[in-house]
Amino acid sequence: MAELKYKDITEKIIGASFEVHKFLGNGFQEIIYQRALAWELSQAGLTFAREIEQEIFYKELTEPIGIRRADFVVAVKVLVELKAIVELEDVHMAQVLNYLKAYKLEVGLLINFGSKSLTFKRLVL
Repeated sequence: MAELKYKDITEKIIGASFEVHKFLGNGFQEIIYQRALAWELSQAGLTFAREIEQEIFYKELTEPIGIRRADFVVAVKVLVELKAIVELEDVHMAQVLNYLKAYKLEVGLLINFGSKSLTFKRLVL
């Protein structure tokens, strides 16, 4: 079986997310989880950037058609998108895949703090 790309990083992110969910539970706004996760990622020794804006281009257009903002880019390798909703849907996974393309990254985590138990999806381009 092939080793998962950036497994060491994604395991630390997921562990930090479980720690946040264990302490806070569900029911808060996404920004609360984002701030708590930032602290946990720091405690885990991970470097990251929050709310990184990325211009979105279309075909040959030289001007961007919009800007997207990812919740975290960890170790300049893993995109992390947070949700605080009852259940993840296909549209949320599509969002992460689109972000991966826009940010030119290969591995993303979609993490949902809104359900009774923490849920997450690992997405790879």
